[in-house]
Amino acid sequence: MTITTEAFTVQPFTRSCHQIWDEGDHVLIGVSPGNSYFSAGRITELVRWASARFSRIDIVYADLHVAELFGALGYEEDHAARRASKELKAVRRRVLRGVEEADPQGTPVRVHGLSEFAGHPVYELLHRRVQHFLATDDNVRAGCERMAAHFLSSKIGGPVAGAEQLAACLDYISAELPFFLDTPGILGVPSSVSCYHVPIPLTDLLYAKGGGLRASRNQAHAVVRPEGIAA
Repeated sequence: MTITTEAFTVQPFTRSCHQIWDEGDHVLIGVSPGNSYFSAGRITELVRWASARFSRIDIVYADLHVAELFGALGYEEDHAARRASKELKAVRRRVLRGVEEADPQGTPVRVHGLSEFAGHPVYELLHRRVQHFLATDDNVRAGCERMAAHFLSSKIGGPVAGAEQLAACLDYISAELPFFLDTPGILGVPSSVSCYHVPIPLTDLLYAKGGGLRASRNQAHAVVRPEGIAA
C-alpha cells in the first residue's frame, strides 16, 4: 500500500512494515555519500516530514570502506584517501545543515557515521551475521552482488566489474546491512522504519518467511521519495 503525504510518497514493504510505520516510534534515514539526491535541502524536507510522524529520528551516513572503493576504482592510495575524506566531510556538513534548517520542533534528531558503531555489540554481531550469510548463502550473495553491480555500473561506465571492485563494494554494503536487519536492537528503540528513496534488491529476502538472513520483527522498511518522482 502506498501512503501519500504532503511532501513524500511512502511505500512500506509489507503489511507489518505498514503497522510499524503507523506506530511512529522511530525512523532511520540512510544517506549515501557522493549521491546528489541527498542535498541539504532534501535532508531538511525529510527531517520536517519525519518530525511530524515519528518520536525520534536518526540519520546514518555511510563512512566505512569509502576510500577502499575509490582505490578499487583506480585512484592511487593517497588520492583515494583524500577523495573519501573530502566526500565524507561534505556529506556530514550537508546533513547537519539540513537538520539545522529543518528546526524539528523538539523531535530528537541524531546524526551518525557508520564508523561510530565499530565495537557496538549488537552492530558487530549483526555485521558478523551478514558476512556469514554473504559467504554461505547463494541468495544473499546474489542480492548483494546485484546491489554492487548497480552501484559500480554508474562508476565504471558499464556492467562488468573486476574482482577487486566487487569485493570493495560488498564490504561497503555489508557495513550498511545491520541497520536493515535490526535498527531497534542497535539504537535501543521499540521499533523502526528504515527509509531509502529507491528499492533495495535484498528487501524481498530480508522480509521473506522462514530462516536465514531476516529483518527483526520490529524492523520495517519503506521506499520514501518526493511526490511526483517515480521509483
